[in-house]
Amino acid sequence: MSESNAGAGPRAFIIGAMDPLLRYTRQRQKDIIALIRDFVECESPSDHPPSVNRMVDLIAESVKDIAKVRVYRTDSSGAAGFGKLLRCEFSVPGPARSGNSKTKPIANKQILALGHSDTVWPLGTLRTMPFREARGRLWGPGVYDMKAGVAFFIFAMRALRELEIPVRPTVVLQVNPDEETGSHASRALTQEAALWSDAVLVLEPSLGLEGKLKTARKGVGSYTIVVRGRAAHMGVDPENGASAIVEMARQIEKIAGFARPDRGVTVGPGLIQGGTRVNVVAAECRVNVDIRIPRASDFKALDRKFRSLKPFDRRCKVEVAGELNRPPLERSAGVRRLFRTARLLAADLGVTLGEASTGGGSDGNFTAALGVPTLDGLGAVGEGAHALNESILVNRIADRTALLAKLVASL
Repeated sequence: MSESNAGAGPRAFIIGAMDPLLRYTRQRQKDIIALIRDFVECESPSDHPPSVNRMVDLIAESVKDIAKVRVYRTDSSGAAGFGKLLRCEFSVPGPARSGNSKTKPIANKQILALGHSDTVWPLGTLRTMPFREARGRLWGPGVYDMKAGVAFFIFAMRALRELEIPVRPTVVLQVNPDEETGSHASRALTQEAALWSDAVLVLEPSLGLEGKLKTARKGVGSYTIVVRGRAAHMGVDPENGASAIVEMARQIEKIAGFARPDRGVTVGPGLIQGGTRVNVVAAECRVNVDIRIPRASDFKALDRKFRSLKPFDRRCKVEVAGELNRPPLERSAGVRRLFRTARLLAADLGVTLGEASTGGGSDGNFTAALGVPTLDGLGAVGEGAHALNESILVNRIADRTALLAKLVASL
């Protein structure tokens, strides 16, 4: 597919028949791009809380005229070393021109939009990977995953206010500071907000240049296996040693066999460390293993296999620790209903909306596991998450922003 037509935007409308929200977002596209640029040029790696906090402050400043803002210290949850978590409750719909409120939200009815302020890119990345607009795309660290999605949602709320489109639920945007590192500090606050919500809209980027929404995500977990052997001099008395490395090699082969490709279960040893010197029989070796499961029911059997690992060499000891960090986002009836609604609304914009599953996790995994209907991948259309070619399609900015506005107004 050539870049000129990859991920083509909405089909042309007869003049005068264009959806008003799409007309608004097209007219404000330069402003949306300017906000995306501000966000991208505010570098915010997960492991540098002051930078994440600057990003949080920037988002708060950009919505201060249309939302009530509350900031949470994530270290109060017991996980230090992360930036602040942000919640924005939007004042929607906007006041009528007469100054009267249009429609009051229904009590206990809420839409939760989820984003994150952190990125995988270290400070200084902008020097070699600056924000730029070229070849029909916006480029830069974090533009796709997922600063553009946050900007889209802010302008979707502005569109609803300025066009005075009634919105029945309370609308809350939560921006987490640690999604890229597992959401250990923000998870409890995300779950708390989800339990008050009737639907969760996740502003993670879409899948592929076609802009598919994510209606299923695999659960993500990890295990650490430690083998403890017996050290000895490799030249003088190797027979008195028990190599933890040799034992681990056998264990890794067994662990790799836990995968079930027929069920979509993946098991991947990804990092191994062991030994001290080349002339010493290794006394210790450890491996970190990534696991992905499409269904919550897959975890119990997989966990049992890890816990039952025994040493091949009885002089060695095998220790196992691990957990499922993110439960699966399964394609439930609630997820399907949300997607059908989004697909119909996208058709009003001239867009054919597709769906897909992915092996990557997001904070939507947590909310879906609570039984709250969750729709993911509503952010930017592009490619290159965590890669040097990270970019989004400019001609998909307006319709994605309009879709978010229409979806919020319809729920």
